[in-house]
Amino acid sequence: MKEDIIALENGIANDPNSLLDDDGRPKRTGTVWTAAAHIINTVIGTGVLSLPWAMSQMGWTLGISCILIFAGITLYTSNLLADCYRSPDSVTGKRNTTYMEAVKVHLGDKQHVICGLFQYINLVGFTIGFIITASISIVNIMKNLCYRENGFEASCHFSNNPYMITIGLIEIILSQIPNFHKVSILSVIAATMAFGYASIGVGLSLLTLIQGNGNVNSTTSFVGSDKNSSTTDIVWNMLVAIGDIALAGGYAQIAIDIQDTLKSSPPENKTMKRANALGIFTMTIFFILNACGGYAAFGSNTPGNILMSSGFRKPFWLLELANAFIVVHLVGAFQVIVQPVFRIVEIMATEKWSNSSFVTTEIPMNFGKKKYTINYFRLLWRTIFVMVVTVLAMAMPFFNAMIALLGAVGFWPSVVYFPVEMYIVKQNIRKGTIHWIGLQTLSFFCLSVSLAAAIGAIHGLGEAVGKYKPFIYKA
Repeated sequence: MKEDIIALENGIANDPNSLLDDDGRPKRTGTVWTAAAHIINTVIGTGVLSLPWAMSQMGWTLGISCILIFAGITLYTSNLLADCYRSPDSVTGKRNTTYMEAVKVHLGDKQHVICGLFQYINLVGFTIGFIITASISIVNIMKNLCYRENGFEASCHFSNNPYMITIGLIEIILSQIPNFHKVSILSVIAATMAFGYASIGVGLSLLTLIQGNGNVNSTTSFVGSDKNSSTTDIVWNMLVAIGDIALAGGYAQIAIDIQDTLKSSPPENKTMKRANALGIFTMTIFFILNACGGYAAFGSNTPGNILMSSGFRKPFWLLELANAFIVVHLVGAFQVIVQPVFRIVEIMATEKWSNSSFVTTEIPMNFGKKKYTINYFRLLWRTIFVMVVTVLAMAMPFFNAMIALLGAVGFWPSVVYFPVEMYIVKQNIRKGTIHWIGLQTLSFFCLSVSLAAAIGAIHGLGEAVGKYKPFIYKA
C-alpha cells in the first residue's frame, strides 16, 4: 500500500497501462475529437436556426461581421480559459475540475459564487430552451404530415405539451448516464444530427435561390429589416439579433467540464486549444452558410426558425427528416449541457452526506453483457430536475426572445469576464500595461454588447408574454 501511495505522488500512475491519472483519479480517455464533438454538439444547436432571422435584422455587412467577431472573441477567451484548467502551472499544476473551482482558485470565494449563479442559471435556461425547440420540431413534423394530406390551406395546429412531456420522459431515462465521460457516443451522434439539419437548411436555401424565389436582391448592405418597420422596431430587433448571435457560439459554461475529460498527455490545455479551434472553425462555417443562405432566401421575411412551417414548405420528406434530426440532436445536447449541473449538486450532496448509503452507494446492474450502476440519490434528484424544467418549458414557449435573453445574460460573465480576469491573475499581468488595457477593453466592449442585447431581449420577451397563455401554447 505504501508503494502505491508513493507511485501516485510521483505521477507513476500516469503510466499508459494504469487505470488512474497523474493525481490518482480514474483515468481520462478524451481526445481532441471527442472534445470537438462536445463543442460542436453545444454550439451548432438551437441558435443556428435563428441566425438567418438575426441576419435579416442587421443586413449582410453587420450580420456577417457580428458572426466573425463573436467567433473570434469566443476562440480567444476559450483559449484563455483552457490555460486556467490547471494551476498554478498550466501543464503540471493541480486540476480545476469545474468552472467554479477554477474561478475560486484564481479569483476567490466571492467571485466563485457569482460565477456559479451565472453558470448554472444559464445551463438550466438552456435545458428549458432545448425542450421547447425539440417540441416545436415534433409539431413541425406533425404539421407537415397534416399539410401533405389536407393541403396548405388546412388548419393544422397542435399543442406542444404532449411532446414536451414525451421529451421529458426520454431525458429522465438518459439523465441516468453518470457523467461527462459516458456521454461521448451520445454527443457524437447528436453532433452528426446537427450537421444534418444545418446542411439541409443551407441546401433548401440554395435551392430557393436557384429556383429564382429568393429575396437576395431586395436586401440592403447594412440593415436588412423590413422598410415598413419603425426605427424603434428596427433597433429592438437588432438588439435581440445580437443576443441570438452571442448565445449561438457560447460554450464557456461547460468548457472546463469538457477539458476535464481529456487525457493528461499531451497537456490538456494544448489539446483543448486544438479542439476550440476545430469546433469554432466548424461552427463559423455553418453559421455563415445558414445565416446567409436563409437571409438570401427569405429577405426581410425570414422566420425565427428557417425550418419552421413559415419557412420552407417542400419537399415534405426532407423537412420532416431535418426536424427529426433536430429532435435527436437536442435530446443528446440536453445531456451534454446538463452534466455540470448534475455534477455540482452531486458533489455537494456527497460532501454533506458522505456517510449516507442513499447518496454514495452505487448498485451494480447488468443488462446483457453491459454493466451499469444505479445510485438512488442520482435517480431521484435527476428525475425531479428534468420534471421541473419540463414544466417550466410548458409554461414559457418563447423562442427568439428567450434565446436572446439567455445569451445576453450569460455571454459577458461566462465567456469573457471570468476567463479574462483569471488569465490576468494567473499570468500576473500588471495593471496599466498595454496587455492589461487590451484585455479590459475587450471585456468592456462585450459588457456593452451584453447590456444592449439584454435590453432588447427583455423588450421582446415582454411582447411575447402577452401573446401566449401558460400551458396553452399551440403551433
